[in-house]
Amino acid sequence: MRVLLVDDHALVRGGLRAVLATTDDCAVVGEASTGEDAVALAPALRPDVVVMDLSMPGAGGVEATRQVRALLPDVRVLVLTTFSDDHRVRAALAAGATGYLLKDASPDEVVAAVRAAGRDETPIDPRVARALLPGAAPADPGPDLPPRERDVLVRLARGLSNRQIATELGIAERTVKVHVGSLFRRIGVADRTSAALWARDHGW
Repeated sequence: MRVLLVDDHALVRGGLRAVLATTDDCAVVGEASTGEDAVALAPALRPDVVVMDLSMPGAGGVEATRQVRALLPDVRVLVLTTFSDDHRVRAALAAGATGYLLKDASPDEVVAAVRAAGRDETPIDPRVARALLPGAAPADPGPDLPPRERDVLVRLARGLSNRQIATELGIAERTVKVHVGSLFRRIGVADRTSAALWARDHGW
């Protein structure tokens, strides 16, 4: 089974490589530290399974999952992350992830999940499985955002750039940047795509 590791921490990638090296049926064929690198490498490496972090610089794991699956529909993406909140789980699965595992999983659990993903099964950590229940909704409606940050979020979710948002709201572009940074911290995301998904999942 050919495995591509995607995580911005070299220590994590090294640990995963060491764990998978103990098996006789999994081979790490490449590593990427960003979502963009994963999207660029996947077509050439043709992995069976991509082990994908969610929070990385640039394009996050959700967007990278979506793009990798668009390029390689047969590839299986196993999310391995520290985040267990509902909106991230549902966003990752909606983007095409096959499974979802937390980083405090044991080495044996990681290997079992990679193998299960390779068999086109759906390995889901029991702690996040509730997000898949019919009619499941986010456990937390999210923070009570200040009015101006709500204005920015709505426009960000429409795909507007900081300059376009500034023009619509009649404020300086640098002020928009400050609001975007504060907004990311409040809702716990690292990029615009994740913020847009958060907005969708929370009814914005």
